[in-house]
Amino acid sequence: MLPVVNRLLLGLAGVVLVCGGGAVLAAGTGLSLPSWWPWHGPRDVLLSAADRERWRDESWWWPAVIAGLAILVLLALWLLLAQLRRPRPAEILVDSGDGEGARLRGRALEEALRSEAQSLEGVRGARVRLTGRRGRPGARVGLSLEPFASPGGTLGRLTSEAVAHARESVGARTLPVEVRLKAAKHQARRVS
Repeated sequence: MLPVVNRLLLGLAGVVLVCGGGAVLAAGTGLSLPSWWPWHGPRDVLLSAADRERWRDESWWWPAVIAGLAILVLLALWLLLAQLRRPRPAEILVDSGDGEGARLRGRALEEALRSEAQSLEGVRGARVRLTGRRGRPGARVGLSLEPFASPGGTLGRLTSEAVAHARESVGARTLPVEVRLKAAKHQARRVS
């Protein structure tokens, strides 16, 4: 969902900037503009002296301006950090042994690892997300454990079975995995 929001915000900001810049350029060159447009010539200013002094004595004006600008700065920083965030690898490069290599879809590896982790005894649910790069993948695994499950035993089976199979399937010596375990909520038993 983040890429969709990212593209939508970038597109919206681009449209606003292009339209605003085009309208200011048109006003500066003397082209006719709609009557509601605030600038009509090259000598017009963004805020007149009366507009600048109009809200000066209001107690809410400056906190509102500062809050609005702070929100804009936070949104811009959020957008910048979204650009720097690494997406999950779409493909994993697999050494097939013939010198050609192969490509494995990242989602396929995630689904295989998730289904194998979820089939372990004592696991109610599993989530898997690939990390790293195409040539050196890693994974983040979240397991929701049944109340009777042993965290140590479940973690041992996960690494010796599911993670080992994933590592073998991509032909890697190591496959760094971060595992987060949590106990699933359960209903209290009725005693009669």
